[in-house]
Amino acid sequence: MAAANCGADARLCSSLEPVGLKTVAHVPGVRPIVAVLAILLAAAPLALAQSSTCSCGANPPGPPRSRSVESYANTPEDLKPFSKFTQPYYQHYTKTPEYNGAADYAATLKASDVSEVAIGFLGPIEAHKDIALGTAMLHGAQMAIDEANARGGYGGKPFHLKIHNDAATWGASSNEIVKMVYDEKVWAMLGSISADSTHIALRVSLRSELPIVNSAATDPTIPETLIPWLLTSIQDDREQGYTLARRIYTDLGHKRVGLLRVNERYGRFGVVKFRDASRRLGHPVVIEQKFAPGDQSFTRELQVINDSRVDAIVLWADASAAGTILKQMQQMGMKQPVFGAARVLGDGLFANAGTAAEGLEVVYPFNPDRDDPLWLDFQKRFTARYQAKVDAFSALGFDTMNILLDSICRAGLNRGGIRDALYSLESYKGVTGEMVFDPNAKNVAPLYLGKVKDGKLTWRRYTMDAPYAKVGERGVEYVGPTLADAPAAGQRKIGIFGPGAQTLAAHLSTAGFSVIGVSSEQAWGKASDELVKLVYDPGVLGLVATDRASAHLAEQIAVKTFIPVIGISSDRALTSTNVPWIFRLDAGTTLADAVRCLTDAANRAGPNRGAIRDYLAKGNLVAGRFTFQSTGELQ
Repeated sequence: MAAANCGADARLCSSLEPVGLKTVAHVPGVRPIVAVLAILLAAAPLALAQSSTCSCGANPPGPPRSRSVESYANTPEDLKPFSKFTQPYYQHYTKTPEYNGAADYAATLKASDVSEVAIGFLGPIEAHKDIALGTAMLHGAQMAIDEANARGGYGGKPFHLKIHNDAATWGASSNEIVKMVYDEKVWAMLGSISADSTHIALRVSLRSELPIVNSAATDPTIPETLIPWLLTSIQDDREQGYTLARRIYTDLGHKRVGLLRVNERYGRFGVVKFRDASRRLGHPVVIEQKFAPGDQSFTRELQVINDSRVDAIVLWADASAAGTILKQMQQMGMKQPVFGAARVLGDGLFANAGTAAEGLEVVYPFNPDRDDPLWLDFQKRFTARYQAKVDAFSALGFDTMNILLDSICRAGLNRGGIRDALYSLESYKGVTGEMVFDPNAKNVAPLYLGKVKDGKLTWRRYTMDAPYAKVGERGVEYVGPTLADAPAAGQRKIGIFGPGAQTLAAHLSTAGFSVIGVSSEQAWGKASDELVKLVYDPGVLGLVATDRASAHLAEQIAVKTFIPVIGISSDRALTSTNVPWIFRLDAGTTLADAVRCLTDAANRAGPNRGAIRDYLAKGNLVAGRFTFQSTGELQ
C-alpha cells in the first residue's frame, strides 16, 4: 500500500475539507427552511474528498465556530409547542454545544506511532431481528473503510473496523462499547440502529471522550442529551413526524388519523412527534394501535382502527410488517390512504404488499431514484461487491463513515480534534445527496416524499413548512368597489361570445332579458372591440363564452370590467388564477343552461353584476342543477 504524503503540504488538508457554508442570519419573515434550501443548492460535490489522499492532521480545523439557529430542527412556527399562545423565554438545542474538556490538549499521534487506525462499529449483525439492517449498515461502512485504504489509508497505515454485535440488551451492548474504547483503543465509532444502544454509547463517550457518528438511529432524544460527541447523519423522527403531519393535515386536509406502530422503542418514541404535530395542527390522533415485533396478523388492530372511522392511517414499522399490513387492509376492504416513516420502505414492502402498496406515501432521507453519477457509481460498486441492493442503511453507513474518515484525516489522531472536525461540519454532499448540519451536528436537510404509483415510487423534496400561499386556499373573493345597479329604465341583457354567437343569440328566448351575440370567428381585433363595447353597456349583466378561446379572452376583459362570465370549456386553467368573475361549465353544457345560470342569479340577486357574482360564488342553485364554488368550479 502506498503511503500518503501527510503533513508536508497543508493543501492536502484543504482539499479534504467538506463544503462549509456560512450560517444564514435570521431575517424576520424568512422561514428557516429557505436558508436550508439555499445551502442545499450551494453544496459542492464530495468526489474530490473521496478520491484524495489523507492529510493526516496537517492542518487541523480547531474548535468549531459558535453557531445558532432561530428554530431547533427548522420546526415551523405552527408546529412549535404552545406557539398559538406564547413565546418561550428560552429555547434549547439552538446553539453549538459547549465542550470545555482537555481532549484537544492530548498528544496527537503521528502515522508512524501506530500500526493501524482503529474505528469501532456497533450494529445488529448476529442473532437479531434487525440483522438485515445491521448487515447493510456494516457493508456500507466497511466499503468506505476499504476504499479509503485503497487510497493510502492514514499515512500508509490502514483504517481497521473493529466490528461488534449489538445484542440490544443493556449489559451486552455496554460491554461491547467499553471493549472498543479501552481494549481496542478505537479513535471513534459508528453505531447503532437501536436507540437504546446509541444512548448507552453516548454515556460511555461522555466519560471516555469518544466521537460517535450515527447513521441509523432516529430517536429524536439522542441529540437532545447535549453530549457534545455525536454527529447524526439521518433525519430523525422529529423531522419525519412533522413532515408527515404537514402532508397529511395541511396538504391533503385529513382530519381523523389513526396510528399503527410496532411495540418497541423505535415505534414508541417514533410516533411521539407525529402525535404532537397532529394536536398542534388541530387534529389529535383518533386511535393508536400497536403490535409486537414479529407479528404476522394485524386484522384485530386494523379492525379497531377502521371502527374508529379514520380517514388516513400512519405506519411506524419496518418494511416487511408494513407490506403485510397493506395486504391485509386490502383483504378487509379498507380504503384509507396510508403514510409511513422511512423504515416502511424496504425489500419486504412490495414483496408482501403487492398491488396493495398502490397509493402509499413515505418519507425518506434521500431520493434513491436520482441520476446523480456519484450515486449511480456507488450503487454499481456496492452491488458488484455484495450482490445486494443499496438501501438507506448501507448508503448512509457509507456516507457517514466517509464523514468520520475525513474528520480523522483533517484533525489527526486526536479524539478531541476529531470531535471538533465533526462539529465544524455544516454541509456535506455524499452518495445520498446533500446533508445540512445544525449546531448540534444533526442533519436537518428536508426529507423526500415518495408515493407509489403504478407499482413504482416517485419522489420529490418535501419540507415541513406550510406553503406561504395556496391558490384557492380561502376561496376566491371580489374585494373591489361596490358596483352600481343596472339602469332602471331599459332592457336587461345577457351577452354571448363565441363562434356563431349572433346566430345562436337570435334563437334564444329568455323572459325579461334580451340576448346579444358577438361572433368570435370574425377578425380577432374586430371581435374583441365589439366584445368590449358590449360589456361596457351598463344593461349587460353577464356574459357566456361558448368555447375555450372565447372564455380566456372574456376572462381577461372581465378582470377590467367587473362582469360575471360563464365559460363553457373543459379547460380548468380558466379557474386556476383566482379571477373572481369566471365560472366554468363543462364542455357539452347547452347554451340555454349557461344563459339560465346568469338569468336565475340576476332574478334572485338583483340587476347588479357584483350581486350576481356573489350569488353564484356562494353555491346557490341555478338553472335547476348547477352550484359553483367560490373558485368558479362546479361543486
